[in-house]
Amino acid sequence: MASLVRHVTIDCSDAYTLATFWAAVLDSKVSDDDQPGDPEALVATAGGGLLFIQVPEKKSVKNRVHLDLQPQDRSRDEEVERLLGLGATLVDDHRKPDGTGWALMADPEGNEFCVERSAAERGA
Repeated sequence: MASLVRHVTIDCSDAYTLATFWAAVLDSKVSDDDQPGDPEALVATAGGGLLFIQVPEKKSVKNRVHLDLQPQDRSRDEEVERLLGLGATLVDDHRKPDGTGWALMADPEGNEFCVERSAAERGA
């Protein structure tokens, strides 16, 4: 069998705080083994885990890898609004008047991610 991706690892300055943000985004939770101040924190999801590792360097350039999110029970635009309420920022808006496109966002530490249309929106 080939290898499987166990975690996507994200460098950050505050592992637990950023993991808490992403747990809310993904309707998940931070591992019971992780506490505020820990140098790493894990968020398990159905698609794999996100592992946050504290590093001393600040983010300085665009991500080489990023996550693309597809809302499951709401529209893309509703999800963008929800994520803004959680502390994300809108970096660049690629949504088009015909309903296609995506929103480029950043988490509280500046890591970019995209919000695409839901499966229902794609099927319409």
